[in-house]
Amino acid sequence: MFSFKGGILLLYRNFGKTNERVSTLGFGCMRLPLIGDDPTNIDEEYAIKILRHAIDHGVNVIDTAYPYHGSSLDHGGQSEPLVAKALQDGYRERVKIATKLPSWAIEKREDMDKFLNEQLKRLETDCIDFYMVHGINKIYWEILKKLGFEEFLDKAIADGKIKHAGFSFHHRLELFKEVVDHYDWSFCLIQYNYLDEDYQAGKEGLEYAAEKGLGIAVMEPLRGGQLATDIPEEVQELFNKSNIKRSPSEWALRWVWNHPEVSVVLSGMNTMDQVKENLKIAQEAHPHSLTDSELDLISQAKSFFEEKLKINCTNCGYCLPCPSGVNIPENFQKYNDYFLFGSLEEKEVYRFHYMGLITENERASACIECGVCEEHCTQNIEIMNELKKVKKLYE
Repeated sequence: MFSFKGGILLLYRNFGKTNERVSTLGFGCMRLPLIGDDPTNIDEEYAIKILRHAIDHGVNVIDTAYPYHGSSLDHGGQSEPLVAKALQDGYRERVKIATKLPSWAIEKREDMDKFLNEQLKRLETDCIDFYMVHGINKIYWEILKKLGFEEFLDKAIADGKIKHAGFSFHHRLELFKEVVDHYDWSFCLIQYNYLDEDYQAGKEGLEYAAEKGLGIAVMEPLRGGQLATDIPEEVQELFNKSNIKRSPSEWALRWVWNHPEVSVVLSGMNTMDQVKENLKIAQEAHPHSLTDSELDLISQAKSFFEEKLKINCTNCGYCLPCPSGVNIPENFQKYNDYFLFGSLEEKEVYRFHYMGLITENERASACIECGVCEEHCTQNIEIMNELKKVKKLYE
């Protein structure tokens, strides 16, 4: 099935047992354009412009969550209200909204209803198309089961407040399978890209959920931008060997779309150029469309990244705000940058960038080892230990 408007031919796929048709490209609203550095200060005019451009050209899945573009995980961010504004003037009827129940904030059964009702108001809608239990890990899972999340979802569907129930996941494969089998989910959202083929749910989890009839949505297809911008020279040289020239982001996106189990790929776009590029790539998002030689090139690129990447951070921001003010993702980014792109001779250059671009209170040395960040890390990174390594390298 295709959608044609303004020269864009966008592909659609079935979304598992939801029986919905979804665009292969979905718009992730976690990294919307900002005015300044404050994550709550979204550039509303520009964000609405690029969101509507995507919808006008066939995108029909808009993904957000309760804390996105907020000052903390426990308070509603500005992403959901921004989505509501973007979907005025008839745009709501053209898309399917996906958002998420903040699992970490649930202390009693009534909290589930409280958050859902609040989100319906924030999104200015009577029904949320795809509602997820957010970021399931072992701790949240046990709490949610004790509090009866199953009855909550069943009732929300019966009351018409949500259409389809799913979950997003950031933990190990064994738990993923347990979650899939525990409830009659319609879909799931997993992290998947060519660096994370065997990470968290991974390829085995992807295939397991698909066999159970779940629709599969993918987040972090570009790994927080690591697979799109400033990739190592050696990786670019590998891609240059291909007869068909593609940008690094196209290689990464095409790899995910090459999997027939994947229905929709969520991309956190924050510029019009990114939207237009991804729309163009999505025109050819057919499963099994990459050749064996192209897949081999990506496999070689993966091997190079794995040798160089030190900290498995995707810059999702769930670890923020740090009580001490440490900018954890930025510290990890600068640490990875050195090992991906630097050399021993250039160490002082990278140290200069680190000290010049990260303020004193945001540096690794400001960590007091309270451990709050590790409770929320979606990648299960030992953040406190890794910050010590950053401190040792740069400070």
